[in-house]
Amino acid sequence: IIDSISKADRIYIYAAGTSYHAGLVGKTMLEHYTGIPTEVGLASEAGYHFPMMSKNPFFIFLTQSGETADSRVVLKEVNKRNIPSLTITNVEGSTLSREADYTMLLEAGPEIAVASTKAYTAQIAVQAVLAKALGEALNKAEAKDWNLKHDLAIAAEGMQQLVDSKESLKEIADKYLIKSRNAFYIGRGIDYAVALEGALKLKEVSYIQTEGFAAAELKHGTISLIEKDTPVIALINDPATADLTRGNIQEVVSRGANVVTIAGKDFAREGDNVVLPEINYYMSALLTVVPAQLLAYYASKDKGLDVDKPRNLAKSVTVE
Repeated sequence: IIDSISKADRIYIYAAGTSYHAGLVGKTMLEHYTGIPTEVGLASEAGYHFPMMSKNPFFIFLTQSGETADSRVVLKEVNKRNIPSLTITNVEGSTLSREADYTMLLEAGPEIAVASTKAYTAQIAVQAVLAKALGEALNKAEAKDWNLKHDLAIAAEGMQQLVDSKESLKEIADKYLIKSRNAFYIGRGIDYAVALEGALKLKEVSYIQTEGFAAAELKHGTISLIEKDTPVIALINDPATADLTRGNIQEVVSRGANVVTIAGKDFAREGDNVVLPEINYYMSALLTVVPAQLLAYYASKDKGLDVDKPRNLAKSVTVE
């Protein structure tokens, strides 16, 4: 796998839903640790509007089930053009696994609930392994100096700490979410990718209309929807933009929003609702997503809904 990707001048990640959001995190890691430009796209769009290719492309397909119909359409076109490909999936022997040139398994174990959670974190972890190995093969200093095992251990410990403090997240969900018709997630950098996933989780299991935004984009029109008591969940882990995101928070507070802040230890301030353990920025999504998943869980459960089987949804989307 590494030999094949090492020849690429550009990596293309295609996926749908939660896997697409994991791909956005993977893009950041791959570009930083390997130096290879990486694009992320929606499989449902690329299947019939295939992107313009670089000279030596390599395709990665992220899919929990390995049966996602939209991704299969793209893979068929990739194979027709003899472009090398890798499927990262949780299901050995699945269609996308069989039809791609290479497979990396998530090894996440069965995920019973329709809304994907541990598959998402496994996709990020496996992409980190790939970025580390590829970067080392390309002799990139960032990858060679990266103690990935240490960072994964820190992530595992931090995730457990967040789960152990879940009652505080239940209180937040009860106070701000279960009586609301809509909500927003905001963040920048990797936090924006997690904001999209947090919004998807909340809407799909609690039926609260939720949108994820790059924090500064909210003021370019959508801030008109902010009114008294609108929940806005702000993620603050990006060292380059933490202060700017704080400014965006003030903009929605001044319009009456109820803001919930989830901040990394290095960027936390008094009054933040959740303070995350310190972790490598490029691995931060592994921690940031846990409070988002728990907020969605409690918002759904406390409304008396079926958390594991949301209406209108299927575990594996096998139609286009």
